[in-house]
Amino acid sequence: MDDPGRLIDLLPREQALAWVKDDEGLIGWGELARLEVKGPDTFEQASRWWQEQLTEIAVSDDVGIPGTGPILFVSAAFDIRTGASVFVVPRVVLGRSGGRTWLTAPTDDRPLLAMESVPTPGAIRYADGAQTAAAWTSTVAEAVTRLRAGDLDKVVLARDLMATTDEPLDPRHLLRHLADRWTECWTYELEGLVGATPELLLRRTGSHVTSRVLAGTAARAGREQDAQVGRALLASAKNQDEHRYAIASLADTLAPFCASLDVPPAPHLHTLPTLMHLATDVQGELAGDPDLLSIIGAIHPTAAVCGTPRDVALDLIAELEGMDRDRYAGPVGWLDAAGNGEFGVALRCAQIEDRALRLFAGCGIVADSDPEAELAEAQVKLLAIRDALES
Repeated sequence: MDDPGRLIDLLPREQALAWVKDDEGLIGWGELARLEVKGPDTFEQASRWWQEQLTEIAVSDDVGIPGTGPILFVSAAFDIRTGASVFVVPRVVLGRSGGRTWLTAPTDDRPLLAMESVPTPGAIRYADGAQTAAAWTSTVAEAVTRLRAGDLDKVVLARDLMATTDEPLDPRHLLRHLADRWTECWTYELEGLVGATPELLLRRTGSHVTSRVLAGTAARAGREQDAQVGRALLASAKNQDEHRYAIASLADTLAPFCASLDVPPAPHLHTLPTLMHLATDVQGELAGDPDLLSIIGAIHPTAAVCGTPRDVALDLIAELEGMDRDRYAGPVGWLDAAGNGEFGVALRCAQIEDRALRLFAGCGIVADSDPEAELAEAQVKLLAIRDALES
């Protein structure tokens, strides 16, 4: 089809779904089917349900590339044992990849593609979430004590920040500003969760899988000092340890699904508008044809958002954070009928409910972590959403 314009700009306000990076990806709206489920077998239930939906859909697909045909959008809970995960089959999907644009819709639908103006939210007020900054710093200090006692190697602690707007917030206000600035991230929306994540949990194209692991962070310091900041980040034993645990957790859980797996020996720098991360791109070839949702269920949560050992870290998070993460730091993305898909980790995000927002940020804690430095890092990570909200 002819180019209708920037994907993010074409979203309607209601029942909108998005997974877009640098104006390529998928947006959708409307609901053909929906599943909300919780429990340790969340991904198994969702996989069976998705296959049932596909048996009821007759498809004519003249494009035939990943992301065409019926699409399942996913936003899963961080802790699927207790949190609800959402799976939506949209009525309409608009996609773009490699310069090609396509529309998937029921044969009786002719959706109107047009950019709408989006109102600003008015004045914004912020308030502490589950913990004040001082309390969260004490929480990090307690985690460091546990780490030094040998209870675990790493834990990721998150904090939330509440915001209230004068006017009901149109999610597209955030989406458009995030897409404008965070072009190296995947901008996403599903069920009021809006964000721009730099972390690719897993992409599957045929038998090939890719993951980008991010762990180890430093705030940028301006063009003249960025090179020095980057060198210090690469040389930091604390950040290298944090990254090593994240890589090991992904590789150990992904390897059983793969005939081959390539893990680079050292990370590289991934630079974003306000931050630098240590990043490693892992690639593999699948053995056989494993179900994508089953793979996601096995590798999530990685040590990049949870910690290691996983079960010990999950228990410590539940004990110390004092909040429910809901779908923050959970898998978010899509898959198609052929088993292709792309999932990120729901980071740099906010949950929107009318005029109220809940913003999230998390930091990887190891035995050498400094609580005040971790608080500063969390504040910088919150800027992605705060800047978009205030634009």
